Amino acid sequence: MDPARVLVAEDSLVVRAVLRRHLEQQGCTVVEASDGESALAACEAEDPDVVLLDIEMPGLDGHQVLTALKRDPKLRDLPVVFLSGRTSTEDVVAGLALGAHDYLKKPFEPSELIARVSSAVRLKRVQDELRSRNVELDLISRTDPLTGLFNRRHLDERIQELASTSARLGVQVAVVMFDIDFFKRINDSVGHAGGDAVLKEFSCRVVAQIPADAIAGRWGGEEFLVFLPDTDDERALEVANRVRLDVADRPFSVDGGDSLPVTVSGGCATSDGTDPEGLVRMADAALYVAKESGRNRIIPSHEPTSGAIPQPG
Repeated sequence: MDPARVLVAEDSLVVRAVLRRHLEQQGCTVVEASDGESALAACEAEDPDVVLLDIEMPGLDGHQVLTALKRDPKLRDLPVVFLSGRTSTEDVVAGLALGAHDYLKKPFEPSELIARVSSAVRLKRVQDELRSRNVELDLISRTDPLTGLFNRRHLDERIQELASTSARLGVQVAVVMFDIDFFKRINDSVGHAGGDAVLKEFSCRVVAQIPADAIAGRWGGEEFLVFLPDTDDERALEVANRVRLDVADRPFSVDGGDSLPVTVSGGCATSDGTDPEGLVRMADAALYVAKESGRNRIIPSHEPTSGAIPQPG
């Protein structure tokens, strides 16, 4: 059996010692608990791979411990193997119906103990691997493949969350919308590969200049959105201009090292979070003013605008 962390919850000191000896011979790390309350505490503190759980224990019995584990989102998938001298069909069925992975009757054969624990450990590791892959897949589905920033889907969800938090706490949330100036000209002059290099470099500069709690993403095309929690107008304008100046002051390296001057325009807006869609529209309207008034500038917006939510472009 691969080395695993096993929690042995058993009120008999002798049985615990026997279990520990057999499990440690297989390379397992053993954690002991002598009653139901300490078993629950050990599950939270020790992160075991499997629990060997005696049914008849002082305080909380094994069935009550398992019921409590199933109610906890962090522990509900922890495999539990019941230990009991009660071996009637009704007893076994009752334990399995509560969600136990397996049932080991006392007295037990060492080979059966190892086989049942090994099965539970394999289940736990498969579940952990599936969860890890699901997290990775979810992250991929929320990430722009070119820049590595969050994509439109994730931004749409996060602005709703941030707005709700902002409204509940009574603080402002700010949005900055950036658009790389004359991006079509960049593509025409250095090709689409060069344009992609500019987008990736711009993304890196945005991340380097915004606060750690800010959320940056690619809204679409050459447009980028930054959310700034608990941020007022003055601070939002300061952050946006920091990005703008970094872009304007340092030419971009594309196509094997060629230096390309790039500028960016932006619009920023703040609100109390009661209208997240309107907040994005305000930032988009301010961006339009910035581009119409000469580009390479940040325009703050203080007045809500009507109309549809802006589309990427």
